[in-house]
Amino acid sequence: MTNPTHTALRARVEAAAQNSPILQLTFRPMFGGHMLYHAARPCGSLAEQGLALKLSETDRATLLREPDAQPLQHDGEPPSKVYVVVPPHIIADDDLLRDWLERSATYVMTLPAPKPRKKKTA
Repeated sequence: MTNPTHTALRARVEAAAQNSPILQLTFRPMFGGHMLYHAARPCGSLAEQGLALKLSETDRATLLREPDAQPLQHDGEPPSKVYVVVPPHIIADDDLLRDWLERSATYVMTLPAPKPRKKKTA
């Protein structure tokens, strides 16, 4: 990860997730940022907007009531209906961040498993 903001956010996520009994997080570079996965299911992103988490409708509504939380929106695209940018005061607090990471992880495990990609043949 070469973007200092992404590096700092990833470090915060890893620190908050460290003592969680349920989180199995991995990161993959994607679209100029990084996708965050729990048990191989996409649950968040690290992009220029910050850390955004994939949340249930109820949890999205709850997080959006927090100051500085907003739907993830990439340039020229409509706001996301499933990803919410986590506000700085939550990112700064291990317990709060862990709670939101666990909510996201729990939610993505209720969704259908991603279909396996076909391997490319030469």
